Amino acid sequence: MQQEDDLRGLAKVMQFMRALSLLFALIHFYWYAYSWITAVGWNTALVDKILMNFQRTSGLFSSPLYTKLFCLLFLALSCLGTRSVRSEKISRRRIALCGAAGILLFFCGGWLLRLPLPVRTLGPLYGLTLLAGYCLMLAAGVWLGRLIKERVFEDPFNDENESFMQETRLMTNDYSVNLPTLFYYKRQWHPGWINVVNPFRATVVLGTPGSGKSYAVVNQFIKQQIEKGFSMYIYDFKFDDLSVIAYNHLRTHMQGYKVPPKFYVINFDDPRRSHRCNPIHRDFMTDISDAYESAYTIMLNLNKTWITKQGDFFVESPIILLAAIIWFLKIYDGGRYCTFPHAIELLNKRYADVFVILTSHPELENYLSPFMDAWKGGAQDQLQGQIASAKIPLSRMISPQLYWVMTGDDFTLDINNPDAPKILCVGNNPDRQNIYSAALGLYNSRIVRLINKKGKLKSAVIIDELPTIYFRGLDNLIATARSNKVAVCLGFQDFSQLTRDYGDKESKVIQNTVGNIFSGQVVGDTAETLSKRFGKILQQRKSVSFAQGSTTLSTNTQMDSLIPPSKIGNLSQGMFVGAVADNFDEKIEQKIFHAQIVVDNERVKRETAAYVPIPEISSFMGADGQDHMKEIIQANYERIRADVERIVKTEMKRIEDDPELRKLIPKPKQQAAK
Repeated sequence: MQQEDDLRGLAKVMQFMRALSLLFALIHFYWYAYSWITAVGWNTALVDKILMNFQRTSGLFSSPLYTKLFCLLFLALSCLGTRSVRSEKISRRRIALCGAAGILLFFCGGWLLRLPLPVRTLGPLYGLTLLAGYCLMLAAGVWLGRLIKERVFEDPFNDENESFMQETRLMTNDYSVNLPTLFYYKRQWHPGWINVVNPFRATVVLGTPGSGKSYAVVNQFIKQQIEKGFSMYIYDFKFDDLSVIAYNHLRTHMQGYKVPPKFYVINFDDPRRSHRCNPIHRDFMTDISDAYESAYTIMLNLNKTWITKQGDFFVESPIILLAAIIWFLKIYDGGRYCTFPHAIELLNKRYADVFVILTSHPELENYLSPFMDAWKGGAQDQLQGQIASAKIPLSRMISPQLYWVMTGDDFTLDINNPDAPKILCVGNNPDRQNIYSAALGLYNSRIVRLINKKGKLKSAVIIDELPTIYFRGLDNLIATARSNKVAVCLGFQDFSQLTRDYGDKESKVIQNTVGNIFSGQVVGDTAETLSKRFGKILQQRKSVSFAQGSTTLSTNTQMDSLIPPSKIGNLSQGMFVGAVADNFDEKIEQKIFHAQIVVDNERVKRETAAYVPIPEISSFMGADGQDHMKEIIQANYERIRADVERIVKTEMKRIEDDPELRKLIPKPKQQAAK
């Protein structure tokens, strides 16, 4: 009841204000169109006396602008308190046009009084101009009261509610990666920073092709970590996109290292631009479990479907057989033949000879018991299937160029050795992915075991397009390598791709253990998962209800997704959402971000223009000045095959000469059965 009385009182005040504004308009017309008033014969003596007193005391009519301004002032005050039915059809543009036209007619109509026209014409004309201007200003004022001021219709995608304040401080340390950003908040763009102050808690970079994950994030990780003295391992799926960046940035930023690192490349496509390295070097295998890890990595890279069938008989059998061959080469003749190409060649020899040779060594006899049981029990078909499961995929890797690269000793894989730090880039080729991935996966597995040790140099493992290669032990590396200063950065397209190629369990572990996450445009389950990870925020919900003669505006609050899946699925190129991890002494209050990562494109163009290609590493020029690459690589291939032939003959002779070992040689009946 009290509220209704207050509203009635307010309405009366507004009416009084409007009456005053109208009075000032009439007074203005009377004073400045006085000649027309007298011409029509109106008796105005009393009005004249009152107005003259006003002029003497206040100077109200010293300028025609005074009375017009008072009129506009009281008109505006009357419109501010008007309770009108709000309408969605009224626009700001309509109000602005109407108000501008009204002000123009009301304030600029005085020039009409200077026209050489009869007084009886000028008076009505000036009065109509004032009246039209006043009516237009009144209409604009009334419509302004009916305008729906809340931005219900101006923010259809809820951008305002889903924008939030982000980190604007630059937080650096000896390990941090810092990316400048622009983020939207309260209707304007603000500069900010994404501060990855603890890269050792692992980083995942997601995004569909073309979302900018390599250009805006992965490349920046490579550059900034080289500047801060990290040793580095880079898996370059589209060689040499990342390798060229690493090589040239290292050339200009050697000052970040106490001991200057050396740059190494593994490239099967062009042996001239590749170093040589034996990933199963005897010095880095201390137990048969090391051989098993290597065999496991090779076979699962060659057969991605086996990843989800780990533990099955026909999956484990070929892995065990290959592991036994690798360990045999490690213990034979001091390990001088312990290379992956020698293992492939030995596996492709007669299985009767291979089994006899392997089982003649006590440390392998129990390891090969499943094969020996099948052999002695006459289960030749089963045995053939087990061996074929290993031979068939590995036969795809028989390549003179691959043999050449994997049999040298130009460097060792302990990339974070403080006395000999390295930047190692291994290059794949999308056209030969299935072949090269197995060999490169072998380098990966060896590096993981070698770098995850205490007392080493800080290091970075950067894997772009992760699902193209099976990285054995990656989940364990993420979970345990933080204390050993190993920063892992993984780039791939979405979680479903990771689940497909790594299996559900390992994929979940990787997703849930990373501390820093960047995501460009992703859709489906990946967007849903990320939205849940970013959590919810208290948002205002505004609604407008229109009824006959009334409008209802209501506002309520509710918890809703901070970054909904639809937003993540429609991010522009260069826009990223994500979250970062912090440290005890470097707290980041707002860890979540939704921003455009700012890349200085002109600077990148200048740097790229100054890049030099990775130089030739191996020269195959002979004394005659001719290139003998094919001949040298082919000779290495033939030497490996000859080495294996000699190993088989030597070992078989040793077994035949030993009465105890001679029992291992199959009898003619067994051979016939075979």
